[in-house]
Amino acid sequence: MRTVVVGASSGLGRCIGIGLARRGAHVALLARRRARLDAAACEAGPGTLAIECDVTDEASCTAAIDDAASGIGGIDALVYTPAIGPLARLVDVASQTWRRVFDTTVTGAARITAAAIPHLAATGGTAAYLSSVSASRTPPWPGLGAYIVSKAALDKLVEAWRAEHPGIGFTRLVVGDCAGGEGDSRTEFTKDWDGELAAQLAPGWVARGYVSGSLIAVDDLVSVVDAVLRSGASLSMPSVTVAPRPDLEEHT
Repeated sequence: MRTVVVGASSGLGRCIGIGLARRGAHVALLARRRARLDAAACEAGPGTLAIECDVTDEASCTAAIDDAASGIGGIDALVYTPAIGPLARLVDVASQTWRRVFDTTVTGAARITAAAIPHLAATGGTAAYLSSVSASRTPPWPGLGAYIVSKAALDKLVEAWRAEHPGIGFTRLVVGDCAGGEGDSRTEFTKDWDGELAAQLAPGWVARGYVSGSLIAVDDLVSVVDAVLRSGASLSMPSVTVAPRPDLEEHT
């Protein structure tokens, strides 16, 4: 399975890229940060490609997809993971922040997909996009409005691609709490959050039941992604949701 993973230099994207390679896929890892990208490719194993790509730049996306298709001999699958999750009440989200969030989460996905469409159409391939329970399974989380709105837009974008290209499998992969792995594989979602604001908002998230208190093991998440990508051209999986199983020991 010839697979392109976008956003593969850190966090869940890195975990997915490395995990798919270790499960036998021929993988091209795309991301901006060269050093981290090279380290991820080295960890993934021989034959894994590291290709610099800025999803906010159309020419970069086109060139990266062309290089990936050439390097791994075609594209059977695409996984899009990049997203930005600023912590701020909506009244405090600046226009520049809105543009940055959408340019990465939504428009970047559109750019990458447009570049990959000819390759995916040729192979009857599959494209999976990481979404969030906060965009579809729970009410909006105060303080994460910009992120949630962008993920909801991404969900609709996936539906729009499916409507125009029914021969390709488009899957929205809704993911609950998952911290990723160790080191660069750990999620950076909260890295730039204001600690004081997080402390104000977190109790409300817990009280509303948005935070489960459990985490998805990242290897289990990778197994789900692998299953989606290997599902075959005869079926469609429009949406798959993975959420952490409650820690029963805490309730006994």
